[in-house]
Amino acid sequence: MNLSHLRSRELAEKLVRKIRDAAAGLGGRKVRIMHVCGTHEDTVSRYGLRGLLPEGLEIIPGPGCPVCVTTSREIDEALALSQHAVLTTFGDLMKVPASDGRSLMDARAAGADVRVVYSIYDAVAIARSIPGEVVHVAVGFETTAPSTASVMNEAPPNFSVLTCHRLVPPAMAALLSDGEARIDGLIDPGHVSAVIGVRAYEPLSRRFGTPQVIAGFEPTDLLMAVLMLLEMLARGETAVKNEYGRVVRTEGNERARRLMDEVFETCDVAWRGFPVIPGSGLRLRERFAARDARRRFEISVEGIPEISRGCICGEVLKGKAYPDACRLFGKACTPEHPVGACMVSSEGSCGIWHRYGRF
Repeated sequence: MNLSHLRSRELAEKLVRKIRDAAAGLGGRKVRIMHVCGTHEDTVSRYGLRGLLPEGLEIIPGPGCPVCVTTSREIDEALALSQHAVLTTFGDLMKVPASDGRSLMDARAAGADVRVVYSIYDAVAIARSIPGEVVHVAVGFETTAPSTASVMNEAPPNFSVLTCHRLVPPAMAALLSDGEARIDGLIDPGHVSAVIGVRAYEPLSRRFGTPQVIAGFEPTDLLMAVLMLLEMLARGETAVKNEYGRVVRTEGNERARRLMDEVFETCDVAWRGFPVIPGSGLRLRERFAARDARRRFEISVEGIPEISRGCICGEVLKGKAYPDACRLFGKACTPEHPVGACMVSSEGSCGIWHRYGRF
């Protein structure tokens, strides 16, 4: 073990002791902390952080996986578009089931030209290299939306996007309004926060009285975030604190936010497991209508019945159940043969729990 690892271990042990003392100071109160980030769940599960916490203190995963919250209806749209154009998307989306159980992987096996890309810039390069239509299925939160926005003026005329971008703060508001998961504190996502900044979360704390901490991705980052939340709860403090100050600024990335505002406008959209969340989606502004694959191809997916497959991904995304509460977990549903979106993505809670042996 090198010196840096030794120091990290010593810091982690110190933080765990402080967390236990802080939890004891709450007089046995049960505390539920939700994070909204797939990478945070990976860190929590990979390093066994839940096992270090005192009894009555939970870290629950929320809707922090953009592929997971993409709905079956949007996969229906992608499948419909694959009949008219070369389709590009990220690898995690390929196995997500549509309403009828088919996936983009199935469409490719049946002859559709569906290509995995590492970024939207790869998709634009494909459009420049072929004469036919290319549609990129654009998923992701505020982290990837600026990249989508950045190509709208420069892409060739045969390029369009199926926009499935989501905004995190409105979903957090929906969770706090719902109240079913009982959330005492929130760990805010580091990558998203680097774009939108600290101030984007302040209305949530004012409205719901819920303390929040923006955290990085090391185990000590998350342990520090838990400690900061417990200390705020003990003081009755409702604020947004920034543990990830080495990356996240108060105003975020102003250039990225300005680019998003120039290209997108907010819209109401459903999330997997949620009803329609007002103002939680992004759609292209009218001047980019030619880039909007929904309008360009006038596709319709009405009338496709939703198959009930016994998956509780929606409950997991809302913090109402852990992955292993699903009767399919690790049996009928595995990363090789996923039934639900939360098992498909590398950022999905079910896939993470399966990867690290939590079944």
